[in-house]
Amino acid sequence: MPPPDSPQPSFPPRLILASGSPRRAELLMQIGVPFSSAATAVEEIRQTDESGRDYVLRLAQEKSRAGLALVGDDTTVWSLGADTLGLVDDEVLEKPRDFTDFARMMRLMSGREHSVLTAICLSGSDQSFSDVVETRVRFRTLDRALIEGYWNTGEPRDKAGGYGIQGMGALLVESIHGSYSNVVGLPLETLAGFLQRAGIPYWQFDKRSSGADAGTV
Repeated sequence: MPPPDSPQPSFPPRLILASGSPRRAELLMQIGVPFSSAATAVEEIRQTDESGRDYVLRLAQEKSRAGLALVGDDTTVWSLGADTLGLVDDEVLEKPRDFTDFARMMRLMSGREHSVLTAICLSGSDQSFSDVVETRVRFRTLDRALIEGYWNTGEPRDKAGGYGIQGMGALLVESIHGSYSNVVGLPLETLAGFLQRAGIPYWQFDKRSSGADAGTV
Protein backbone atom coordinates (compact mmCIF):
# COMPACT_ATOMS: atom_id res chain seq x y z
CA MET A 1 0.00 0.00 0.00
CA PRO A 2 1.49 3.41 -0.98
CA PRO A 3 2.13 5.94 1.80
CA PRO A 4 -0.60 8.58 2.30
CA ASP A 5 1.36 11.34 0.56
CA SER A 6 2.13 9.29 -2.53
CA PRO A 7 0.53 10.59 -5.78
CA GLN A 8 -2.47 8.56 -6.82
CA PRO A 9 -2.34 6.79 -10.19
CA SER A 10 -3.92 8.72 -13.05
CA PHE A 11 -6.28 6.93 -15.42
CA PRO A 12 -7.46 8.23 -18.80
CA PRO A 13 -11.10 9.23 -19.15
CA ARG A 14 -13.53 6.48 -20.13
CA LEU A 15 -15.70 6.68 -23.24
CA ILE A 16 -19.25 5.44 -23.73
CA LEU A 17 -20.59 5.07 -27.26
CA ALA A 18 -24.25 5.99 -26.75
CA SER A 19 -25.34 3.94 -29.74
CA GLY A 20 -26.04 0.36 -30.72
CA SER A 21 -24.63 0.93 -34.22
CA PRO A 22 -22.09 -1.75 -35.14
CA ARG A 23 -20.68 0.56 -37.81
CA ARG A 24 -19.82 3.29 -35.32
CA ALA A 25 -18.30 0.71 -32.98
CA GLU A 26 -16.15 -0.59 -35.84
CA LEU A 27 -14.92 2.91 -36.64
CA LEU A 28 -13.89 3.51 -33.02
CA MET A 29 -12.07 0.17 -32.97
CA GLN A 30 -10.39 1.09 -36.27
CA ILE A 31 -8.66 4.05 -34.60
CA GLY A 32 -7.94 2.19 -31.37
CA VAL A 33 -10.29 3.98 -28.95
CA PRO A 34 -11.18 1.99 -25.81
CA PHE A 35 -14.91 2.33 -25.17
CA SER A 36 -18.07 0.72 -23.86
CA SER A 37 -21.34 0.57 -25.79
CA ALA A 38 -24.70 1.59 -24.36
CA ALA A 39 -27.67 1.88 -26.72
CA THR A 40 -29.93 4.73 -25.64
CA ALA A 41 -33.66 5.16 -26.13
CA VAL A 42 -34.11 8.54 -27.82
CA GLU A 43 -37.28 9.24 -29.79
CA GLU A 44 -36.34 10.08 -33.37
CA ILE A 45 -39.16 12.32 -34.53
CA ARG A 46 -38.42 15.46 -36.51
CA GLN A 47 -40.10 18.55 -35.12
CA THR A 48 -42.24 20.86 -37.25
CA ASP A 49 -40.08 23.27 -39.26
CA GLU A 50 -36.88 21.70 -37.89
CA SER A 51 -34.12 21.70 -40.52
CA GLY A 52 -32.26 18.51 -41.28
CA ARG A 53 -29.09 19.97 -39.73
CA ASP A 54 -30.88 21.03 -36.54
CA TYR A 55 -32.67 17.68 -36.33
CA VAL A 56 -29.56 15.52 -36.62
CA LEU A 57 -27.67 17.72 -34.15
CA ARG A 58 -30.48 17.58 -31.59
CA LEU A 59 -30.60 13.78 -31.77
CA ALA A 60 -26.83 13.46 -31.32
CA GLN A 61 -26.92 15.76 -28.30
CA GLU A 62 -29.88 13.92 -26.75
CA LYS A 63 -28.18 10.54 -27.24
CA SER A 64 -24.97 11.86 -25.72
CA ARG A 65 -26.80 13.18 -22.64
CA ALA A 66 -28.73 9.92 -22.31
CA GLY A 67 -25.48 7.95 -22.33
CA LEU A 68 -23.96 10.21 -19.71
CA ALA A 69 -27.01 9.81 -17.48
CA LEU A 70 -26.30 6.08 -17.27
CA VAL A 71 -23.12 6.63 -15.25
CA GLY A 72 -24.53 8.99 -12.64
CA ASP A 73 -21.89 11.12 -10.92
CA ASP A 74 -18.82 9.50 -12.51
CA THR A 75 -16.88 12.54 -13.74
CA THR A 76 -14.26 10.42 -15.55
CA VAL A 77 -16.72 9.33 -18.25
CA TRP A 78 -17.46 10.95 -21.60
CA SER A 79 -20.44 9.99 -23.74
CA LEU A 80 -20.41 10.03 -27.55
CA GLY A 81 -23.75 10.47 -29.34
CA ALA A 82 -24.15 10.50 -33.11
CA ASP A 83 -26.87 10.53 -35.74
CA THR A 84 -26.81 10.39 -39.54
CA LEU A 85 -29.28 11.27 -42.26
CA GLY A 86 -29.41 11.92 -45.98
CA LEU A 87 -30.65 15.15 -47.47
CA VAL A 88 -31.81 15.83 -51.03
CA ASP A 89 -33.93 18.79 -52.19
CA ASP A 90 -34.32 19.74 -48.50
CA GLU A 91 -36.00 16.37 -47.89
CA VAL A 92 -34.66 14.36 -44.97
CA LEU A 93 -33.86 10.74 -45.86
CA GLU A 94 -33.83 8.45 -42.83
CA LYS A 95 -34.08 4.65 -42.64
CA PRO A 96 -36.56 3.32 -45.23
CA ARG A 97 -39.90 2.19 -43.84
CA ASP A 98 -40.42 -0.39 -46.57
CA PHE A 99 -39.49 -1.13 -50.18
CA THR A 100 -41.77 1.60 -51.56
CA ASP A 101 -40.11 4.21 -49.36
CA PHE A 102 -36.65 2.85 -50.24
CA ALA A 103 -37.33 2.92 -54.00
CA ARG A 104 -38.60 6.50 -53.75
CA MET A 105 -35.38 7.57 -52.02
CA MET A 106 -33.23 5.78 -54.58
CA ARG A 107 -35.04 7.53 -57.44
CA LEU A 108 -34.47 10.89 -55.73
CA MET A 109 -30.73 10.24 -55.49
CA SER A 110 -30.28 8.49 -58.86
CA GLY A 111 -27.76 10.20 -61.15
CA ARG A 112 -27.23 13.19 -58.87
CA GLU A 113 -25.68 14.46 -55.66
CA HIS A 114 -27.13 14.27 -52.17
CA SER A 115 -25.80 15.31 -48.78
CA VAL A 116 -25.02 13.03 -45.88
CA LEU A 117 -25.11 14.83 -42.52
CA THR A 118 -23.68 13.25 -39.40
CA ALA A 119 -23.83 15.07 -36.09
CA ILE A 120 -21.60 14.03 -33.21
CA CYS A 121 -21.69 15.20 -29.60
CA LEU A 122 -19.08 14.32 -26.99
CA SER A 123 -20.30 15.18 -23.49
CA GLY A 124 -18.49 15.13 -20.17
CA SER A 125 -19.53 16.10 -16.68
CA ASP A 126 -18.98 19.83 -17.22
CA GLN A 127 -18.51 20.44 -20.95
CA SER A 128 -19.42 19.09 -24.36
CA PHE A 129 -18.30 19.40 -27.98
CA SER A 130 -20.60 19.00 -30.96
CA ASP A 131 -20.62 19.54 -34.70
CA VAL A 132 -22.43 18.57 -37.90
CA VAL A 133 -20.33 17.30 -40.81
CA GLU A 134 -21.57 17.23 -44.40
CA THR A 135 -20.35 14.96 -47.20
CA ARG A 136 -21.55 15.19 -50.80
CA VAL A 137 -22.21 11.86 -52.53
CA ARG A 138 -23.10 11.38 -56.21
CA PHE A 139 -24.99 8.26 -57.25
CA ARG A 140 -24.84 6.43 -60.53
CA THR A 141 -28.04 6.36 -62.56
CA LEU A 142 -30.05 3.58 -60.95
CA ASP A 143 -32.51 1.45 -62.90
CA ARG A 144 -35.33 -0.58 -61.36
CA ALA A 145 -33.39 -3.84 -61.51
CA LEU A 146 -30.50 -2.33 -59.54
CA ILE A 147 -32.84 -0.78 -56.97
CA GLU A 148 -34.73 -4.03 -56.45
CA GLY A 149 -31.54 -6.08 -56.40
CA TYR A 150 -29.96 -3.93 -53.73
CA TRP A 151 -33.10 -4.02 -51.58
CA ASN A 152 -33.12 -7.80 -51.79
CA THR A 153 -29.63 -7.97 -50.27
CA GLY A 154 -31.19 -6.84 -46.98
CA GLU A 155 -28.53 -4.20 -46.44
CA PRO A 156 -30.63 -1.03 -46.89
CA ARG A 157 -33.19 -1.70 -44.17
CA ASP A 158 -31.32 -0.19 -41.20
CA LYS A 159 -29.33 2.46 -43.06
CA ALA A 160 -29.98 6.19 -43.05
CA GLY A 161 -30.64 7.16 -46.65
CA GLY A 162 -31.22 3.50 -47.49
CA TYR A 163 -27.65 2.47 -48.32
CA GLY A 164 -24.33 1.49 -46.76
CA ILE A 165 -21.32 2.95 -48.56
CA GLN A 166 -19.03 0.61 -46.63
CA GLY A 167 -20.89 -2.45 -47.92
CA MET A 168 -22.71 -3.52 -51.05
CA GLY A 169 -24.08 0.00 -51.45
CA ALA A 170 -20.63 1.11 -52.62
CA LEU A 171 -21.70 -0.01 -56.10
CA LEU A 172 -24.33 2.75 -56.18
CA VAL A 173 -21.78 5.52 -55.68
CA GLU A 174 -20.10 7.40 -58.52
CA SER A 175 -18.12 9.91 -56.47
CA ILE A 176 -17.76 11.38 -52.99
CA HIS A 177 -16.65 14.81 -51.81
CA GLY A 178 -15.73 15.04 -48.14
CA SER A 179 -15.31 12.62 -45.27
CA TYR A 180 -15.87 8.94 -46.11
CA SER A 181 -16.23 7.92 -42.45
CA ASN A 182 -18.92 10.58 -42.10
CA VAL A 183 -21.07 8.67 -44.62
CA VAL A 184 -20.49 5.45 -42.64
CA GLY A 185 -21.76 7.22 -39.53
CA LEU A 186 -18.90 8.82 -37.58
CA PRO A 187 -16.65 11.60 -38.98
CA LEU A 188 -13.30 10.50 -37.57
CA GLU A 189 -11.51 13.68 -38.63
CA THR A 190 -13.79 15.81 -36.44
CA LEU A 191 -13.98 13.23 -33.68
CA ALA A 192 -10.16 13.17 -33.36
CA GLY A 193 -10.17 16.83 -32.31
CA PHE A 194 -12.89 16.20 -29.74
CA LEU A 195 -11.00 13.21 -28.28
CA GLN A 196 -7.84 15.29 -27.92
CA ARG A 197 -9.69 18.05 -26.11
CA ALA A 198 -11.27 15.52 -23.74
CA GLY A 199 -7.98 13.69 -23.11
CA ILE A 200 -9.35 10.41 -24.47
CA PRO A 201 -6.60 8.24 -26.00
CA TYR A 202 -6.70 6.66 -29.44
CA TRP A 203 -4.34 4.34 -31.35
CA GLN A 204 -4.55 2.05 -28.29
CA PHE A 205 -4.25 -1.35 -29.94
CA ASP A 206 -3.33 -3.43 -26.91
CA LYS A 207 -5.98 -6.17 -27.05
CA ARG A 208 -6.41 -6.00 -23.31
CA SER A 209 -7.54 -2.37 -23.36
CA SER A 210 -9.03 -1.48 -26.75
CA GLY A 211 -12.25 -2.20 -28.56
CA ALA A 212 -15.86 -2.34 -27.45
CA ASP A 213 -17.05 -3.83 -24.20
CA ALA A 214 -20.60 -4.18 -25.52
CA GLY A 215 -23.41 -3.39 -23.12
CA THR A 216 -21.11 -2.37 -20.27
CA VAL A 217 -20.95 1.12 -18.79
